Amino acid sequence: MAIASILSLILAAGTPAALAPLPAMPPGARAAGVSRLSPDAEGRWVSFDLTPGNQIRFDMTVDGKPLTAILDTGVSYSVLARRYAESAKLPISAGGSATAIGGAVDIGWVVTRDLVLGGLTRTGGGLSVADLPAIATGSARPVDLLVGRDLTGDYAIDIDYGARRFRLLRSGRLPFRGAVAPLAISRDKRVYIGEVTLGGARLRPMVVDTGDGSSITVTSGGWREARLPGVRTTTAISFGLAGSVVSTIGIVPQLAVGQLVARNVEVRAEPVGGFSEAIGAAGRIGSGFLQNYRVLLDPAAGRMVLSPEAGADEPPLRSTSGLLLGIEPERLRVLHVMRGGPAAAAGWREGDLICMIDGQPIARDYAESPLATWSAGRAGRIVSLGMCDGSARKLTLSDFY
Repeated sequence: MAIASILSLILAAGTPAALAPLPAMPPGARAAGVSRLSPDAEGRWVSFDLTPGNQIRFDMTVDGKPLTAILDTGVSYSVLARRYAESAKLPISAGGSATAIGGAVDIGWVVTRDLVLGGLTRTGGGLSVADLPAIATGSARPVDLLVGRDLTGDYAIDIDYGARRFRLLRSGRLPFRGAVAPLAISRDKRVYIGEVTLGGARLRPMVVDTGDGSSITVTSGGWREARLPGVRTTTAISFGLAGSVVSTIGIVPQLAVGQLVARNVEVRAEPVGGFSEAIGAAGRIGSGFLQNYRVLLDPAAGRMVLSPEAGADEPPLRSTSGLLLGIEPERLRVLHVMRGGPAAAAGWREGDLICMIDGQPIARDYAESPLATWSAGRAGRIVSLGMCDGSARKLTLSDFY
């Protein structure tokens, strides 16, 4: 079972000392550029794959050059990777600071000539700049750009998770039918927001965040308010741009998103003072939840539309090993040992390195291979794990949450 990754980034004014003496100008104060949809935009589907952290990864162009991007409605202003900007020798000016998962990050700004994403072209404007670590996608391969609300918020996004493609449409289009839920752009944080009903609690605003690989995340207060007796819990780790967060996690019997009643939903409860509290949100609706549906996000029309994919209400894949793992070249690194799981009972520790699973090495395509399912395998199975120091361990899988 892989980690969940989170790429939410709320940009705000402010000047970190590292960027002095030039005064920082936040993204919202800069020229936005001019965007237009082509007449054939409805036919301009963008193919994507899902990263190991459940984010939508695709190719687009900036200033005529191809790069790899992630669709991230939890980002207020699109973010270019600092390493990409430096490699391309783009002049970076001071941009202030941002609130991100795990803390705050310094940001910069680069001017762009044009961006092309499917049927959308933006001329002029620019991009925020920040470090985009590979771990935030759950992958060994980093991405170059986070496509945020500033590029997509005026349009409808039709995400066909089943076919691994999305497109940008004019607001008001309804290309398919489904359950409707409220959706808007928050006035202060400038990200997509909706709401959920969990147990006895109506939680809002919930950031609708395609860059969050988790399913549903709520604040610690929201979890208490929901009053969910009998839900077994453990712990899990998530990674954002500014670091890691350990949350409580459980599978709830059902929750509602507008007209939609979803069953067997994985929910994370952040620690007190977590990211959601810091930005004044009740939590997040992430790609781990959205990928069970065909999704239309149309904040200008005030709606999100969800049409279930086959198996949408099936119980989610859950760890039976109690290990959450990061993928590195030719090995797996233990990033978190889940509370109450078999790995915790067997004395596993964060930082342990695995190089073999049942005698098979960790190959380049590990994340997409059947071998990667071992950590969420059948309870009672005994897995032989070859450690990178040459030792060997056995781990008996079990259902523990």
